[in-house]
Amino acid sequence: MAKIEIYTTPWCGYCARAKALLEKKGAAYEETDVMEDAGKRGEMRERSRRTTVPQIFINGQHVGGSDELAALEQAGKLDALLAQPG
Repeated sequence: MAKIEIYTTPWCGYCARAKALLEKKGAAYEETDVMEDAGKRGEMRERSRRTTVPQIFINGQHVGGSDELAALEQAGKLDALLAQPG
């Protein structure tokens, strides 16, 4: 199974949507709350070059946010990414 990392904040609807899709797929993920951790937020910005949450990485590859994750699912490409060993 793939190694999935997701940077989130509490009360973020897009974060909840992305996590729900991953859970529906049976995919385990590592969640990092960046709400009150400036160091982790800086890490997220450096890795993704973005400031918004969620930011999702699959096997170290940045796939984007909730909309990009949903687009991968709609295109039929998410299952293949999730099946790759991490």
